Amino acid sequence: MTSMTPAQIEEFLGAPRHAIVGTNPLDGAPQLSPVWYVYEEGCLYISVLADSAKHRNLGRDPRISVCIDGCYPDYRTVIIYGTAEVVESGHPLQEEMHWRIIRMYHKTEKDARRYLEATREERSVLLVVTPHKIVSQDYN
Repeated sequence: MTSMTPAQIEEFLGAPRHAIVGTNPLDGAPQLSPVWYVYEEGCLYISVLADSAKHRNLGRDPRISVCIDGCYPDYRTVIIYGTAEVVESGHPLQEEMHWRIIRMYHKTEKDARRYLEATREERSVLLVVTPHKIVSQDYN
């Protein structure tokens, strides 16, 4: 196993992959959830439902872990440890990044708009994750 260079990490995180977010509940095991994201300029942007456990947990404890896996046959993984700032629903940054995240995970703008319309009633917030530590693994 080797580590990836910063440029390789940037390129890896630029692809539409699923990420697993870990937050800290009041009791018990960490809360794990699959999410979509956009990574740019050293920050991870994640849109989550406002009434989710992730949002509630981060309101109490902003520490977050995120694991992005390359999935078979790509044997690379990036794990990000950091803190999350919550940008509330309706804020221009939240609205812009919510759309950009949706658009990244759909092949066409039409499909992305259809998804956006289908989920319009679900109030979301934006998590802006500032990494404090990034660990990469390359088993290729």
